[in-house]
Amino acid sequence: MPHAVSFQQVSRHFGAVRAVDAVDLEIAPGEFFAMLGPSGSGKTTCLRLIAGFEQPTSGHIEIFGETVEGVPPYRRNVNTVFQDYALFPHLNVADNVAYGQMIRGVGKAERARNAEAALEMVKLPGYGSRKPGQLSGGQRQRVALARALVNKPKVLLLDEPLGALDLKLREQMQEELKVLQKALGITFVFVTHDQSEALSMADRIAVFNEGRIMQTGTPEEIYRRPKTRFVADFVGSSNVLPPKVTQQLGGPAEWSSLRPEDVRLDAVSGHEARVTGASFLGSATRVTLDVAGEKLNVLLPSGLAVPEQGASVRFSWKPDDLHLMGTDA
Repeated sequence: MPHAVSFQQVSRHFGAVRAVDAVDLEIAPGEFFAMLGPSGSGKTTCLRLIAGFEQPTSGHIEIFGETVEGVPPYRRNVNTVFQDYALFPHLNVADNVAYGQMIRGVGKAERARNAEAALEMVKLPGYGSRKPGQLSGGQRQRVALARALVNKPKVLLLDEPLGALDLKLREQMQEELKVLQKALGITFVFVTHDQSEALSMADRIAVFNEGRIMQTGTPEEIYRRPKTRFVADFVGSSNVLPPKVTQQLGGPAEWSSLRPEDVRLDAVSGHEARVTGASFLGSATRVTLDVAGEKLNVLLPSGLAVPEQGASVRFSWKPDDLHLMGTDA
């Protein structure tokens, strides 16, 4: 079976700006794939290239084995859920969901049935007669999702769709999207700048920076074995240690990554450091250490004693927890 989405050396330039720069990417059918990166990293432009809203400056794009350069959005078997939902305020919910089918010439009775089925799928049965202005942000997000799903696309593109929701609702929708994607078996391509969102939802993640993919892998691979300083620092909160510090801590003279939750302060033996600060985070306390002039963060689980600022402490970690990234990371 061909890949759901395939990029081969794809670039998109806007004048002198290389928004996407020679990207190679393969997304499997039925995969929940996240594109993660800061603003301006190229992830949204890649999503727009899949949707057909942008055309590549160079390179080749396929969707399920079909070349799509020059193919307009309405002729691609993809649908997009936008961050602002893009609902029509003058139409009721049912007509918003059925709009794409109306454009395609589907009969009124059939599209009404399909719209109601899509609303049931996103847990909004009976909401068809309401206007978008009568709905909460979470409900509008569900309507946008139903509108995208009603056409049964092979690939569903989600452009930071949870960004406008509060934390509780965002976490709830993350779980619901995962369940829905598994039930439908549709390829989801999810763009986000929120690393916790990508880690919790995706089967695989591509980390973008400055128009390029820095690393692609499973959430665990990205988190535990980052290939570059950027990936280590952007995905989660990591201590990125320069070669001289890695060497002082007993490793080779390479850049390394040490996650704060992997560092222990209760060691009888270990390396010495001075406490420079502490921040209460609820389930844990982040303690900041000075190690040979470098800052090192430690996460202490709630309930453990927190050393005072200025105190001298010892710290250690398991050998496998110090991840080496090479000299040019």
